[in-house]
Amino acid sequence: MLTQFSRTELTFGALNMEKLFASRVIVFGLGGVGSYVAEALSRSGVGALDLVDDDRICLTNLNRQLYALHSTIGRRKVDVASERIHDINPQCKVSTHAVFFLPEHADEFDFSRYDYVVDCIDTVTAKIQLVVQAVRCGVPVISCMGAGNKVDPGLLEVSDISATSVCPLARVMRQELRKRGVEHLKVVYSREPSIPPVRDEETGCKSHCVCPPGTKRTCAARNEVPGSNAFVPAAAGLLIASEVVRDITGFHRREPQVPKKARTQKAPRSPVEGPSAATVTDGGFEAGSEWL
Repeated sequence: MLTQFSRTELTFGALNMEKLFASRVIVFGLGGVGSYVAEALSRSGVGALDLVDDDRICLTNLNRQLYALHSTIGRRKVDVASERIHDINPQCKVSTHAVFFLPEHADEFDFSRYDYVVDCIDTVTAKIQLVVQAVRCGVPVISCMGAGNKVDPGLLEVSDISATSVCPLARVMRQELRKRGVEHLKVVYSREPSIPPVRDEETGCKSHCVCPPGTKRTCAARNEVPGSNAFVPAAAGLLIASEVVRDITGFHRREPQVPKKARTQKAPRSPVEGPSAATVTDGGFEAGSEWL
């Protein structure tokens, strides 16, 4: 019988889908990165999601955050996220935590209850606490490094933090985690140098804050408001979700079997003559045709 996960099952198989249905993942931060993580995990069949964010949707979130619409401005992100996820997958168990996670909140979360911890928050001290706590509990964790002030999603990559470069946040995290005995951490980071934000006092967030009533940390209180867009944070979030799903399932890509001696035939009615003509092998089309 077809279900909403039938297409996913065609890739991962029934056994791996059962692993996803039985899994529980906690996502810290529902901004430009975290909102796409939660979305992709819910659409992939993760059975239970814990969402942690105390922020409210602001007008300036509309350029990048999945839950930000004109109709949702002023609402808590966790509430909008929960409604959307239940509309995607009514069977998903969603727990919301309207908390701005800081080290002092560490005791409020028992990480041993989760199959995966996802860090999509901005505060360095909180990111360090999340990672250290997950490592102590033996729970897989993935952390997003800086996604602001960048324009090229093609320069994002998944890496161990020990192998990162360029990203200032990754450098600080690497140094601080090493002091705490953590040498390895899976991260998504960008090799793109940061682009300095264009400052405009007439329209800047710090001088003309539009955060909705009830927002605890307004733009005016931030040291710096980074530039952002619709594509880099979203791509980072989808990369993270891909890692989580594949780690939970233990999925490994099945490489196609290619015969040692591929039988070669002339392609029917090739539009190009000579060396650039396409040929058909047992493995598919060879390069060289304008058809490709």
